[in-house]
Amino acid sequence: MTQNIARRTVFATALGGVAATMVRTPLAWGADPITIGCSMPQTGALASNGKAVLLTMQIWAEEVNAKGGIMGRPVQLVYYDDQSNPANVPRIYTKLLDVDKVDLIVTNGTNLTVPAMPIAMERGKVVMCMFSLAINEKFHYDRFFQTMPYGPDGKAAISAGFFEIAMGMTPKPMTVALVGADAEFSKNAVAGAREQARKHGLRVVYDRTYPPSTVDFGPIIRGIATTNPDLVYIGSYPLDTTGLIRSARELSFRPKLFGGGMVGTQNASLKGDLGEMLNDVVSYELYCPAAAGHFPRVAPMLEKYQPLAATNGVDTLGYYSPPFTYCSMEVLEQAVKGVGGLDQDKLGKYIHATKFDTIVGDIKFGADGEWTEPRMLTVQFRGLKGQGVDQFKSPSAEVILHPAQYRTGEVHHPMGPAAQ
Repeated sequence: MTQNIARRTVFATALGGVAATMVRTPLAWGADPITIGCSMPQTGALASNGKAVLLTMQIWAEEVNAKGGIMGRPVQLVYYDDQSNPANVPRIYTKLLDVDKVDLIVTNGTNLTVPAMPIAMERGKVVMCMFSLAINEKFHYDRFFQTMPYGPDGKAAISAGFFEIAMGMTPKPMTVALVGADAEFSKNAVAGAREQARKHGLRVVYDRTYPPSTVDFGPIIRGIATTNPDLVYIGSYPLDTTGLIRSARELSFRPKLFGGGMVGTQNASLKGDLGEMLNDVVSYELYCPAAAGHFPRVAPMLEKYQPLAATNGVDTLGYYSPPFTYCSMEVLEQAVKGVGGLDQDKLGKYIHATKFDTIVGDIKFGADGEWTEPRMLTVQFRGLKGQGVDQFKSPSAEVILHPAQYRTGEVHHPMGPAAQ
């Protein structure tokens, strides 16, 4: 597999200053390929996730082609690096659809999917979306499908577990601080937390956003600490997540619960870098070793992914993006086979009507393209020592607190020191 990926022919092009690559697997087929196009961050702040997503898509494509393709046609991936910049996305999807004329498209991430939606909608394309939050609440597009397990109430999906856990503590919390980046995902995550706070009768003592360019998070943590909240709910991106956790540790800020909607705590590089500073932090997960027994088909995929990830400098654990990227591609594959072609109207209707069997379990999509049932995991980091990523391979490193059917332990509070 490593050799196959390394030998792919790569055609470098220019797209209005956007670094771009089109990947085509050398094939000797009699049939025309089914092309799948996407904008995928390979550089910039979101590159760590984008690289893991792309590697997983390549693994899936090679497996499908090794089995004869889809309906006898090979699969080819066409992608361009959006540099983690939403401003680059519209022209990338315009090129994919109008010049490259790809058959199917996928999108990745909240901030990078929103600018792609008008182009996809104008052309009537099915949008298979990964790792984005509450996008279709704005567009109401009937060919949009999201493979993150948020369920029908997207904005509350990440925060619901955090608050249910908090309200089960003794004594019950009374106050909460809300903070997040002034960006699409973070604002949606904090909006959901705000609704949860009202639902549970909590008093919001701090509610602010910070610019995405923020690098010094000490003043933010100091400002939160002056309000003495029981709970701190954060909607952040990877660089922010690191800065906020480091600042909290440096200032010995230890509320009852700290975390919530923190992007980055799922990735190997951040986990390994922060190490024991993550102890007692509560965040969301899609998959972790503690849940492996519930999803036995994930492990064989990770056995292929992890050696390639190590060789290619990508997230070496693969617990976050790869399982749900792979299932996204499984849904597309099953849908094309189910309708016997690439007609976008038929594909959209088929995906709405069908329950899909994937490596992360059965998936059924509702009217808005989200899962009909939520299945987000809320976890708490425990027993970490120093730095290093290998310790996160242990099921005890992330205790699942919510939902109840996956729970592997009870919440630890208040937030203790980093070294435990």
